[in-house]
Amino acid sequence: MTLTAEPQVTVATHCPYCALQCGMSLSGTAVAPREFPANGGGLCQKGWTSGSLLTTPARLTTPLVRVEGELVPATWDDALDLIARRITEVQAGHGRDGVAVFGGGGLTNEKSYLLGKFARVALGTSQIDYNGRFCMSSAAAAGNRAFGLDRGLPFPLTDVGDADAVLLVGANPAETMPPFMQHLRKAIDSGGLVVVDPRRTPTAEQARLHLAPAPGTDLALALGILHALVADGLAAMSYVDRRTRGFEAVWQIVARWWPERVERITGVAAADQRRVATLLAKARSAYILTARGTEQHASGSDTVSAWINLALALGLPGRAGSGYGCLTGQGNGQGGREHGQKADQLPGYRKIDDPAAREHVARVWGVDPASLPGPGRSAYELLDALGTESGPKAMLVFGSNVVVSGPRSAHVAERLKSLDLLVVADFVLSETAAMADVVLPVTQWAEESGTMTNLEGRILLRRKAIDAPDGVRTDLEVLNGLAQRLGQPAERFPIDAEIVFTELREASRGGLADYSGVTYGRLHEGEALYWPVTGTGHAGTPRMFLDSFAHADGRARFVPVEHRGPAEPVDDEYPLIATTGRVLQHYQSGAQTRRTDELNALVPEVYVEVHPDTAARSGLAHGDWARVVSRRGETTARVRCVASMRPDTVFLPFHFPGAQRANLLTNPALDPASRMPEFKVCAVRLTTEDGAV
Repeated sequence: MTLTAEPQVTVATHCPYCALQCGMSLSGTAVAPREFPANGGGLCQKGWTSGSLLTTPARLTTPLVRVEGELVPATWDDALDLIARRITEVQAGHGRDGVAVFGGGGLTNEKSYLLGKFARVALGTSQIDYNGRFCMSSAAAAGNRAFGLDRGLPFPLTDVGDADAVLLVGANPAETMPPFMQHLRKAIDSGGLVVVDPRRTPTAEQARLHLAPAPGTDLALALGILHALVADGLAAMSYVDRRTRGFEAVWQIVARWWPERVERITGVAAADQRRVATLLAKARSAYILTARGTEQHASGSDTVSAWINLALALGLPGRAGSGYGCLTGQGNGQGGREHGQKADQLPGYRKIDDPAAREHVARVWGVDPASLPGPGRSAYELLDALGTESGPKAMLVFGSNVVVSGPRSAHVAERLKSLDLLVVADFVLSETAAMADVVLPVTQWAEESGTMTNLEGRILLRRKAIDAPDGVRTDLEVLNGLAQRLGQPAERFPIDAEIVFTELREASRGGLADYSGVTYGRLHEGEALYWPVTGTGHAGTPRMFLDSFAHADGRARFVPVEHRGPAEPVDDEYPLIATTGRVLQHYQSGAQTRRTDELNALVPEVYVEVHPDTAARSGLAHGDWARVVSRRGETTARVRCVASMRPDTVFLPFHFPGAQRANLLTNPALDPASRMPEFKVCAVRLTTEDGAV
């Protein structure tokens, strides 16, 4: 008798990485691309190799508890009992805000929602934020100011594929989300792609025009292009008069920023500024898309507002076939901030200090609105306060690796060390988990179901494809177990993702990000549901603002903004500008991709891109190890001489741990509106490994 293995079930799901959320199929751990509008049947290297994460030897399968300085295996009951006891002790001595929660933009909507509920109800703490504050919070602040709400792309990504012209600002999708590039093909082929980036990236290589401003001068560049647009009579003034407010106040500033003045500050030729204005104004269909490069600054919100002002003057937002949008970075960067893990928000994109919002959500949760805490600290401010006299003494971390991803990361690590209790839920021993007092092994993307909201605001169902290893629990089970130990009824913190989502629907009902009409059944059927979806008979909102914007009068707002420049200028001691970013093979802190052999073999270590002349002046050559030193710390990196680099700028990817952390250098100066740190600009010097110049 011949025995045959049962055939593997193929499950339609989505990639565990970026906000494109590419469609893929899983058969066991074997990955295949799937036709889906965002990726058109394509995958990048990260997506193709994502199946190997499911069998990584680094996988955690039992809780770990620190005993006499070492992490040792423990039972789930012992680990959860210990956490609950220590939380109770901390809060007895330091109040409810003595315990903090830190979440992540890769968590599903269900996890994000229940994490926010857990913080405000089970812990009663205001001290919750997440790593999305490091991602696109500046664009969110600017979008809310201009349009009355923020959805990364207020139109389907496929619309961009019909554009004649696209201005891409601070984005490198050829490396960060390669399948996105197919949507730029028409603009590339017609000579309509313009890329703004200090580096000549693989994306910039495909552009008709590459503008390379000095890091930290994007806002001035946006002012210069807007000046050229208006001065040359190209602005869409009928649209401005009909659909916006505030243009006159903006023009009073922009009038002083003629392109020749902007050229002296940015290094971008005045003629090129005028070429961009003309190209966008003459296009039948045009888009302005921004990303981290223009957002991660101490003036990031104002910088994005400057690009939105340009888009409004062109008449793009709310016009079919044109628009402004932000390219969300993390897998659930959009949904992750909509449902309650951000310091100032409740589910449905409601403000936590709005009495009506508090009453609505409290009713869904079955608690007194007065029991809900108010706004807490933003992400970096929360990390900076850990262990201080007025700050939290304990923290629970879900889906984030702040030791690598936080700015001024050596300081972040010191603050974590000062805690009385650090708990980390992860599937591997990340650099942050390695510092924890308790580590909880949780499921990966393919081992559970849940919803994600991609960069278009489309809600997707990521389906369970395989069983998790024995000993592993879901984040929902972790929150349920802790909540019960803290005195909460079990039913208040469900462990079934669909039950959690059903509650999320009610909590979001009537909010800006209204998911009330989304059901697992509709998602299983493959409906394309873009929020807001206001009822089960509502088809969703793929294109926003076509009739009106979300302000009470239906008009968009021009926002007057002024160029300020980087928070930390260069000087004789630190004469170079360092900027950071991602590479094709790695993702975020590298906790996943550095454990994928194929990817790690391609880019195994940090490097610093530098112009050959700049390297030579520092006594360095291609392939040498260099020290990159800022006022906050230093990192050691392999030199890559790149002739297209600006001589005043160096670039480091931020995916690597230990002494190779790029974020040992970065400046935690915060944007006043978004509280985004200034990751993209800091002053550094470059020396040989022994410190000689």
